[in-house]
Amino acid sequence: MTQRGRATRSTAGPRVGDRPRSDLGAHRARLRAVIEPVVSAAGYDLEDLSVSRAGRRHVVRVIVDGDGGIDLDRVADVSRAVSTALDAAEETGSDLVAGEYQLEVSSPGVDRPLTLPRHWRRNVGRLVKVTARGGPALPGQRGQQPSGERQLTARVVAADEETVVLDCDGQSTEWRYPDLGPGRVQVEFNRLDEVADEDLTEIEDTETEDTETEDFDDEDDVEDEER
Repeated sequence: MTQRGRATRSTAGPRVGDRPRSDLGAHRARLRAVIEPVVSAAGYDLEDLSVSRAGRRHVVRVIVDGDGGIDLDRVADVSRAVSTALDAAEETGSDLVAGEYQLEVSSPGVDRPLTLPRHWRRNVGRLVKVTARGGPALPGQRGQQPSGERQLTARVVAADEETVVLDCDGQSTEWRYPDLGPGRVQVEFNRLDEVADEDLTEIEDTETEDTETEDFDDEDDVEDEER
């Protein structure tokens, strides 16, 4: 049974507390090999996959997105598909994650940095803040070739695999991605109604077992893997 909300599931093997933290990277690689094809088959991109430890459990966090965005219902569909694939892998004896683990599937949200061409493309029309290096002159810099780093707040006009066009104070300029740091979408309070529901929601989806669910709010119990 698939449920929305926090749940746990059990897998064979020793308790996670018996495994060194260095195993988290190996777990993530095995999980990616199972999860990424499922996400791709559903028509989405696997934006991030992380494994952390919370007390005696692992937490597997999966972030997915697509060109048209992804709403809560589609997140639920992908989550069920991922859960089914993990079950099938475990039945074949694959050592994915030892002990109990919690699966969380979500959309990226507006706070995720824009680091790839597809991230910029999916945020056309939005206001972003980004660190730029060199690049074209901006308004008030006629004939000057900027040097060093500077902070820009501009609207994404267009984006392809090589460049992104940003509108800064009414002037559109084209930038190469190597000249830009990670972009950050700026929330515009007068445009909150345009923010898609998938940017603000998260679903944590697993098959439920008759086990207790623990609260992971104690930061001392959580050891996140370095990405």
